[in-house]
Amino acid sequence: MSRAALLILADGRFPAGGHAHSGGAEAAVAAGRLTDAATLETFCRGRLHTAGLVAAGLAAAAAAGHDPLLLDDAADARTPVPALRQTARRLGRQLMRAARATWPAPALDALAAARPRGAHQPVVLGLAARSAGLTPLDAAHAVAYETLSGPATAAVRLLSLDPFDATAVLARLADDLDRVAGRGADAAERITAEGTDALPAASAPLLDITAQQHAAWPVRLFAS
Repeated sequence: MSRAALLILADGRFPAGGHAHSGGAEAAVAAGRLTDAATLETFCRGRLHTAGLVAAGLAAAAAAGHDPLLLDDAADARTPVPALRQTARRLGRQLMRAARATWPAPALDALAAARPRGAHQPVVLGLAARSAGLTPLDAAHAVAYETLSGPATAAVRLLSLDPFDATAVLARLADDLDRVAGRGADAAERITAEGTDALPAASAPLLDITAQQHAAWPVRLFAS
């Protein structure tokens, strides 16, 4: 295991396409629910404990060596909104390209062949983590951090928010992130006995609704 590999995978400059997505922040800003650092923290905490928890479980399970195709089906079942399924697969396809170039592995090649239009991003991230020699908990941490860093970075652009304030929000949520990553990794351990039903299935209906609405905007700064 290489901690440097974890830093590379979680780095916002890793060419996985996440910079083009706001994680729902753009729609929240337009609706007036995200206006400053305090509301950014509230938004990020809610996203972490719902979408982030689901992603952490999926990524940890893929990193643990569970069937990525079954996990991809489980991700579909936990993503009821077409716009978010499309986004997750688009991000997964881009991440797959970066991962295969960085940590070539037969498992990545096999998933890319089985899902040419892209597997769900958390599943790809977990498989990339496994190919890099990382643990399921590492994978859960990486994907949970992305759940927070995407909206925080987007808020800087959307609100002209002070980057120092946005980074302070991430720091204040560090303990929450650790807990969510741990829950995701724990769920992944139960798959052998319980199947994919052991994985978290937390929901965030408002994020789902606004994501579908955002996809229909004629003009937007972010893809999602």
